Amino acid sequence: MGAWIMGMNIPLIHGQPKETLAAKQAKAEVTADSDQYVIGAEDVLYIHVWKEEALSKTITVRIDGKISLPLIDEIQAAGLTPLQLRDLLTKRFNDYIDSPNVSVMVMEANSFKVFISGQVKKPGVYRLRNETTLVQIISLAEGFTEWANQKEIVIIRKEKGQEKRLVVNYKKIISGDDLGANLLLKSGDTIIIP
Repeated sequence: MGAWIMGMNIPLIHGQPKETLAAKQAKAEVTADSDQYVIGAEDVLYIHVWKEEALSKTITVRIDGKISLPLIDEIQAAGLTPLQLRDLLTKRFNDYIDSPNVSVMVMEANSFKVFISGQVKKPGVYRLRNETTLVQIISLAEGFTEWANQKEIVIIRKEKGQEKRLVVNYKKIISGDDLGANLLLKSGDTIIIP
């Protein structure tokens, strides 16, 4: 995929050079070939259709999880990986273009949010760009207040439509007694520090 990009001419729009696909790929925070990242509402995607500049767009996934593109109108993007969305777009563009070559890049991963409340110095909503553990999110929240109960941290997580509560002892993680409790956070997790 990269060989033809390097020799590509840079088209001008309104007298200014247009950002090339290679430049957009370099700025993408989550790679397009990720088979694990799931697109969500508010994510910013760059959809490139080779040799079809009018169809290549940077687009934000709407709250309803859909995106709108020329020719194919609305399409559900949330819940799909970039590769699944690419395959779906290729099928839909196939009705209008001979052998479309489509790529999807996540430029901003805005849908991956966790919530932290209670006895930390900076409670709030944190948008995560990569894998983050419980210990790391506590650091991002600037640590505990002096009243924090570090032995009974509650993580509320939704799995398959069910709410699940996990109680974690931070002191055991730090001491090395329970390293497995340093959970990898999932989008939508709520961490409560009593």
